Amino acid sequence: MTFIAVNLMLTLIWAAVSGSFSIHNLLLGFAAGALSLWLVREHLPASLHRVRPVKLLLLVGLFVKELALSAIKVAIMVLKPDMRLKPGIFAFPLTLTRDFEITLLANLITLTPGTLSVDVSEDRKTLYVHALDCHDPAAEKRAISSGFERRIREAFPL
Repeated sequence: MTFIAVNLMLTLIWAAVSGSFSIHNLLLGFAAGALSLWLVREHLPASLHRVRPVKLLLLVGLFVKELALSAIKVAIMVLKPDMRLKPGIFAFPLTLTRDFEITLLANLITLTPGTLSVDVSEDRKTLYVHALDCHDPAAEKRAISSGFERRIREAFPL
């Protein structure tokens, strides 16, 4: 069950990133996800055996929503003639503890337009994030904490 749930999530991400939800593209995404999971099967954490499929789909839905909203926001910022950007790097305090969860969070942040995961502290308690527009780092931290981080904790319980 876990393999199929994770593979379905990968298939949906594949379709969202490629921009096509055709049956052929979904089948290709499913095959690519299955091959990817098979290649890394020895490195997958035991926590994947306790995945909550519904919560995982909510995480995927949140990612798709954030992907669309961020893409629109970045496009509007770039098209403004007076581009008043304040790029910056902020330290995000992690509540996630497992490497798999931290990596997933860092990748979701990086895949969202306008943000980029830069580094994780050696003690794995801080994630450094670059934001294209960092006028309010506290709001960015709250959005990550109440969004991606919360959904990851719900989808992959301890």
